[in-house]
Formats: sequence, C-alpha cells, structure tokens
Amino acid sequence: MGGRVRYTEEFKLGAVAQVTDRGHSVTSVAGRLGVSTKSLYDWVKRYGDQPGKAVSSTDATEIKRLKAELRRVTEERDILKKATAFFAKDHG
Repeated sequence: MGGRVRYTEEFKLGAVAQVTDRGHSVTSVAGRLGVSTKSLYDWVKRYGDQPGKAVSSTDATEIKRLKAELRRVTEERDILKKATAFFAKDHG
C-alpha cells in the first residue's frame, strides 16, 4: 500500500474555492489543509476555470460594494482604537 492519500472531489473543490473565490494563497491553503502545494496548483488548474463558476456582474458589483464597506468599517475601527487609546492614556 502506497503512502498516497486520495482526496474527494468535494475536498478538492473546497480547497480550490479558498484560492480562487476567497483569495487565499496556495501556500497558506495547502498548509492549512495538509496537502502539497503542487497538488493544490494542479487542482486549481483543473477545477479553477469550470464553466458556471464565473463571477456574474451582479456578484462582482456585490463584491465591490462589500470591499468598500469593509474598508470603511476597518477605518472606523482604527479611529475608535486610537480614540480609546488616547482617552485611556489621558484619563488613566
């Protein structure tokens, strides 16, 4: 018996989605899942361009809106962190 591990199609598609849809690096996903980067690159090549998986213009618009909202919320959080630190130092 060889030391090869067989991964299900669902597992492979999930791994590819982390790279193609969520923008994680191949190295980080491979490390988290315990697979080789070569295998993951092969899976991305095989499954990454499947028809029907393309981002629609509606999805692209939603992604753009969500990224802008995330940027705004992150800026607000950073401002609140600085204000909290300022007042803690000033009144502490």
